[in-house]
Amino acid sequence: MSAPDRLYRAASEIPYFSADGETYLAPTALRDLRKTRKLRVLSDEDFAFWQKYGYVVVEQAIPAAAAGELLDFAWDFQGLDPDRPETWYQEREFRSDLERELHIYGFVEAYHHQLIWNSRQTQRVYDAFVDVWDCEELWVTLDRLNLNPPNVKTRDRALIAPTERGFDIRLHWDIDTTLEDLPQRVQGIIALADTKPDMGGFQCSPELFHRFDQWKAGQPADRDPIRPNTDPDEFPVVRPDLKAGDLLIWNGALAHGVAPNLSADGVRSAQYIAMMPALESHEELRRSRVESWRTLSTPDWNATLVGDADKHESLRYGRAELTELGEKLLGKTSWNAEQPAGA
Repeated sequence: MSAPDRLYRAASEIPYFSADGETYLAPTALRDLRKTRKLRVLSDEDFAFWQKYGYVVVEQAIPAAAAGELLDFAWDFQGLDPDRPETWYQEREFRSDLERELHIYGFVEAYHHQLIWNSRQTQRVYDAFVDVWDCEELWVTLDRLNLNPPNVKTRDRALIAPTERGFDIRLHWDIDTTLEDLPQRVQGIIALADTKPDMGGFQCSPELFHRFDQWKAGQPADRDPIRPNTDPDEFPVVRPDLKAGDLLIWNGALAHGVAPNLSADGVRSAQYIAMMPALESHEELRRSRVESWRTLSTPDWNATLVGDADKHESLRYGRAELTELGEKLLGKTSWNAEQPAGA
C-alpha cells in the first residue's frame, strides 16, 4: 500500500492496526470482544451494556470540583461571563465557514491547558478506556472543550445550511457504516456540569446499534454511510443523564449527535476525550503529538481543530506538566520500558 495508507500495528498484544490513530482494524469488533484483562472501572453489567448498546457512563471519572474548574476555564478562555448572557452572543468575524459553525456548536479551541491534561492523566479515566479496548497501551486524543449556550441569536443552528447527506450534528456515525468490516473507533466526553434534558448535549440511538446488522440488511446499497435514516419510534433517540465529572464513552458505530440547547439560560459543557491503542511505530504521528504539547501548537490530527482566532493558547499559558502516565498517553514515553519513545 502507499505510504499515506500504511497501517501501523499498535503497541499491544492485541493486533490493532491503524493508519491515523483514529480508526482501527482488529480481528474482533469491540462489541464482540472477549475480555482477557480484569475489569478495572466498569462492572460486568456496565461492560455488557457497552457491548449491547454502544455506550457506557462512568460516574465521577473526575471529581466534580475538577469539572467545575474546567468549566470556569472554558468561560474565561472565551472571554465570556457566565452571569451575563449578552456576552454569549456578541457579533464577531470568522476566518471561515467552518469556524463559524464550530462557534455555533460551542467548541472551545484549547487543547493543552494543565486542567485539560489533568483529566487526561486521571487514573480512573484511563482505566475506563483500558476496559473497553482490553488494552493498556493507549494514547489519548488531543481534543478540546465544548461550551454551548442556548442556540439562539448568533448561535442559532438555523444559520448553518442544512444538508441531505453526510454529517449531521443531530445524529451521525463516526465511521463509514457501509464497509463490510467496520473500523473500530471509540470517543468520549466528560460532563463539566450537570446537564438537564432541555440543555441538549449528547444523544444517541442505542437500539439501532443493538440491531444494526438486521437493520443494515434491509437498507438500499446507496444509503448514506454516516447519517442514519431511521424511524424514531422503532429506534428511539435517548439522552443519557450526565452529572459533573461523569465520563461517557461511545463506540464509533453508535449513531449519535448533539441535541440543540433549547433551554432559557442553561449551558451545556463538556471535555472531549478518548483513548486509542498507541501507534508508537508511527514516528511522524508520535512526534507531531509531542511537539503539539511541547509548543502548545494546534494538534493536526483533525482538520476541524482550528485554534483560537483572538489569542491562541500558546500565547496564554505555559506547557502542561505530565505525570508518568500522561507521558505515555501522549507518546513522549514508550509503553515499552526498554524502548523509550523520545522527547
